[in-house]
Amino acid sequence: MCFERLALFDLDHTLLTSDSDYEWARFLVDKGVIDREAHEARNEIFFEHYRAGTLDIREFLNFQLKPLASHSRAQLDAWHAEFMHEKILPVIAKGAWDLLEKHADDLRVIITATNDFVTAPIARYFGIEHLIATEAEQVDGEFTGRVVGTPSFREGKVARLEQWLKKRGCSWDSVAESWFYSDSLNDLPLLSRVHRPIAVDPDDTLKRHAETAGWQIISLR
Repeated sequence: MCFERLALFDLDHTLLTSDSDYEWARFLVDKGVIDREAHEARNEIFFEHYRAGTLDIREFLNFQLKPLASHSRAQLDAWHAEFMHEKILPVIAKGAWDLLEKHADDLRVIITATNDFVTAPIARYFGIEHLIATEAEQVDGEFTGRVVGTPSFREGKVARLEQWLKKRGCSWDSVAESWFYSDSLNDLPLLSRVHRPIAVDPDDTLKRHAETAGWQIISLR
């Protein structure tokens, strides 16, 4: 059965006040799993490209997913439970719960560029059943450090959402009303696709675009 009302939520810097990918790397640095100096130097370069809208997503994912391939799934899951309490719960935006409740009668989907290992437990914590995220490849339950399919980033978010709708026998035409909440210029392709694009604590580029286009701008902080 298709649905008429679709509420889409970016995760990082939207429902969260920080970036879950960044927080996961910080957690691993604190654990001594990855080298602080080497990681932070490369990560800063990637972050500058992200803010400029020039990020090579596959190069970044090769860098970011590498630690998943270096440890067992059991160890990663144990670390993730700690990570949720130490890094994620403190950065949930204060307005996130009210926003999600506002759409309680709509089909709610978190759609994020961050990989599904990091984000699936966060989506479950929010009580959101549907997650579209970059898929980290697994073989026999263990991560390979590679990506499956199209990363959920920029135009890739639109493509992944269209695939997700098609699997459910639906299409954009079957959705009568749609919202997308995001902070980032990198989400302009999907923001431009929905009926109600909403900029949440937006970066400067998205803020200017939203003001020019007459999009709603809100804060969850």
